[in-house]
Formats: sequence, structure tokens, C-alpha cells
Amino acid sequence: MIKIYHNNRCSKSRCSLEILENSGKPYETVKYLENTPSFEELSSIIKMLKIKPIDLVRKNEAIWKNDFKGKELSNDDIIHAMIINPKLIERPIVVNGSKAVIGRPPELILEII
Repeated sequence: MIKIYHNNRCSKSRCSLEILENSGKPYETVKYLENTPSFEELSSIIKMLKIKPIDLVRKNEAIWKNDFKGKELSNDDIIHAMIINPKLIERPIVVNGSKAVIGRPPELILEII
């Protein structure tokens, strides 16, 4: 089943959700700010995205700038930072089977649904 990691306050996330709704395919919405992915789940998503953990971080968030920017962090440290502070996770993320994409722009999700 398709899964979208969604933040309703984000316009790109809302657009991606609309694309999924219009596709007619079943999907699950994960409000990741309320239901933060586990370390294993987030690690798996990062592997599916074929990116480094740092590439999933919203680096303009105040939390990142104040608490993490400029520090030497391992990949695991970065994943833990996103779990503790889910606002740092780039959004939306859409997962379909073994494929995943960040919906920026939202039309990118069409590639995997």
C-alpha cells in the first residue's frame, strides 16, 4: 500500500495528498509529527530514497540551525535528530513498496504510484 508521510501545514504535502486522492489508489496517511517513524523505519525510507540522512533534513528549521548546524554528526546521529525533532524531516515522503520519493515538487510522486 502507498504511504504518505504528511504534514497538513505544508502546501507541498497537501498537493501530494490531493494527487494520491485523485489517483484512486489506496493509501495510508502518516502524520509524522504525531506518529514519528522509528529509527528502523526512517533508515529504511532513506535507503529507498537513495540519499544520505543529511539530505532528508530541513536545514532552514531553527532547531537545526540552533542545535545541530556545524556539528560533526554521524548518519545515525542525524537520523536520531530527526526522530527527536520530526519537524526536521523533509516532506512529503511517499512510499510505494520498495520505492520512495520526496514530493518536491508534488508531481514527482506520480513516478512511483
